[in-house]
Amino acid sequence: MHDTIASLQRALAEIYDLSATPDVAEFLMTDRAGLTQLATRDTDEQLIVAEDGDTVSLGLYIDGAVLARLAHRDPYQALTGENLADYLTAAEGVSHFVYVAWNAGHDKPVTLLELELQAEIDKYVLAAWLLREQGAGRFPRELHRVLFERARVDPVAAGTRAGLYRMASRYAGRFCRRIAHRLEGTARSASRELLAELRRFYRLGNARKLAFIERHA
Repeated sequence: MHDTIASLQRALAEIYDLSATPDVAEFLMTDRAGLTQLATRDTDEQLIVAEDGDTVSLGLYIDGAVLARLAHRDPYQALTGENLADYLTAAEGVSHFVYVAWNAGHDKPVTLLELELQAEIDKYVLAAWLLREQGAGRFPRELHRVLFERARVDPVAAGTRAGLYRMASRYAGRFCRRIAHRLEGTARSASRELLAELRRFYRLGNARKLAFIERHA
């Protein structure tokens, strides 16, 4: 059931050239009944973070039904309209976990806006890479529309964070449009340059991420 989770973590590590982060499968929770003291939102995915002095404890909740559907319709066999939403839910959770764990390992604080911005970008990058691989190099132009132009923030689930989520989506959409133009190129050198840019961006803090997008996207 957790093959997709492991594959997502490996893909993020490869794309961003990340040093080892804890195995997300060891921190995975799939039963909402056990989250009554921890969950703050009624969603299919949530990162649980607890701080005690200098110690950060993590847990990742992804609804078991999401993972069961992904096991039934494996996105690594074919990512389609039938499993895309579940794939993106899992990708968001793994992105959250890896980003917090990696930054914690480098003693870097993470803002909620930064976390959500990077997750939106990660969802696009992970899906684009996979779709391009499955499509023999053809770039899926409709992906940007699905993720950023048609997507809407659920005001009930988002609560007081709705504005923050919209801001993260808006900035991520701009950055990913820049990525889309780069992905349309087929030159090996262009792919290397894109990977280098993604890796540099990943390591920027919140203010520098936003400033980069303002300048270049």
